[in-house]
Amino acid sequence: MDWFPIVFGTFKVVALSIGMFFAVKWHYDQGQKNTDKKMDKRAVLVATGKLTALFMLALLALGLLTFFLARHLGLDLGF
Repeated sequence: MDWFPIVFGTFKVVALSIGMFFAVKWHYDQGQKNTDKKMDKRAVLVATGKLTALFMLALLALGLLTFFLARHLGLDLGF
């Protein structure tokens, strides 16, 4: 059983690396194909800002929910 983590870990790294390579290649090829369609840079920045703000709010809500649930269950939160 000592060989299983080594073989599985190696397979996992190789499979994910191949998948990432083809994902990046596909997106790059799609970008090259759509060079005539220029996106408005300001619209992209605004959309990115909105998504970032939404993600940060969701992260804050999850952190607070976890903290209050842990306090309610009586878990020791001190260092």
